Amino acid sequence: MELSHNDTALHSPAAKKLAEFLRKQGENSNLEISDFEQFESELHEQITALECELVSEELARYDVTAEEIEVAGVVYHHALTSSETYLSAAGLVTVTRNLYRAVGRGSRSMCPLELRVGMINGYFTPRAARQAGFVMAQLTSGESEALFDELENMRPSRSSLDRLPKALSPHWESQRSEWEGVLREQETVPSAAAVVAISVDGVMAPIKGGDQSDKKSLPGKHASGPTGYKEVGCGTVVLYDDQTERLQTVRYARMPESKKVTLQQQLENEVASILALRPDLLRIHLADGAKDNWRLLNELEVHMPKPAQPPIEILDFYHACDHLKNACDAAWGESTAEGKAQFERLKTLLKEAEDGAERVIGSLRYRRDRASGNKRKRLQAELTYFHNQRHRMHYAEYICQDLPIASGVMEASCKTLVTQRLKRSGMAWTMPGGQAILTLRSLIQSNRWRPAWKLLRADFCKDVIVRKNQNPSPTTASQQPKNLVHPIHGLGYVDYPALPLAA
Repeated sequence: MELSHNDTALHSPAAKKLAEFLRKQGENSNLEISDFEQFESELHEQITALECELVSEELARYDVTAEEIEVAGVVYHHALTSSETYLSAAGLVTVTRNLYRAVGRGSRSMCPLELRVGMINGYFTPRAARQAGFVMAQLTSGESEALFDELENMRPSRSSLDRLPKALSPHWESQRSEWEGVLREQETVPSAAAVVAISVDGVMAPIKGGDQSDKKSLPGKHASGPTGYKEVGCGTVVLYDDQTERLQTVRYARMPESKKVTLQQQLENEVASILALRPDLLRIHLADGAKDNWRLLNELEVHMPKPAQPPIEILDFYHACDHLKNACDAAWGESTAEGKAQFERLKTLLKEAEDGAERVIGSLRYRRDRASGNKRKRLQAELTYFHNQRHRMHYAEYICQDLPIASGVMEASCKTLVTQRLKRSGMAWTMPGGQAILTLRSLIQSNRWRPAWKLLRADFCKDVIVRKNQNPSPTTASQQPKNLVHPIHGLGYVDYPALPLAA
């Protein structure tokens, strides 16, 4: 199709520039080949400029001109008209809009345009905020700023990027339980699912003001954990088929909290939602040896419907191997050929023998009884671990039932949710700032980002009701609908009026 560019028909200044650019490019088609990357950059610049103009015109439709309006039961009177610059996904746009103020001194001005659009933090358009929020969940504000600069669309500053998650988080937290329920209602349980595995763990992260260890000193014991670090709680709910193939994963992460109460509630609601659809699923508790993790999992189970088969508790196989390696190092020497050989032998025994845990315990007991001093002390510590966890170490039986024996999903969640973003060099987090990032990352990694964003975006939109219109004035020619021509295709269209208000 051949496009016709009629200069007299062009309405938008940006469209004129785009048409002129295309015309010159066409005239140069038979000349020496130019730098194609330069062409791409110039074309992109022209198109984003046009997009910004169109976005600015559309934003103007959301403005309200009246003497008196009402928002959420509060009456506002017209204060002034001024211009403001917002950030769209294409770049900066400037709009003239009306501001209103509630009766009384000291009240802040309110902008109906921002409320009706759902402007985020008084600056980001919804689409721009969605993109910026997604990027900020992955990168630091400096890295995000550099990325947007490279993409050459919008170019938010690192300070505005840093403020965005903190502006989103209070909205999410205030309605978190309800919104998480809405997200779960939109999902289904795969028909192939046979097992639901619940895992809990934690990772130490740098917290501002965290000058006390997360684990307080108890009588006769020293506090543990680096000063300034506290434990961020992580939880996963994973659906497996009968061949131990992972079908679906939901991840949660919460900033340090006593007994991880919020995380526990999130996991309870998640599992309950799944069991409401598939009560036949076999439940698995999969974690390392930390007492607090098993306490949480046991308390979670109290609120679940009684299953046909009791939940199976499984100690993560690789955590068990870590303790086995420590024992072998103590017994045969670290990095010795015999120590490595004995570790491989006992690891295979633990995993494949029906009574693997008992045979490992017997072997460690034998070495302990013939050791002394520090070697005996180290062996006794690992032997105690295996004694305490032996009822969760029937790995050969679990494998025969096609059950997962490793909490790799949980370990990966700790790494990808927390460590890779919150534990960069020199970082220290406030509780609200850290949770803002963790919430975004959890939603993204649980494949819930887009539906979650719809809930968030809608919460920034407010209805505006006109209580008293301004005195009508004669309609001028400039206020009449204009018969315009499409800047590219030359097709006629009508300049549309402002959008209707709430009834």
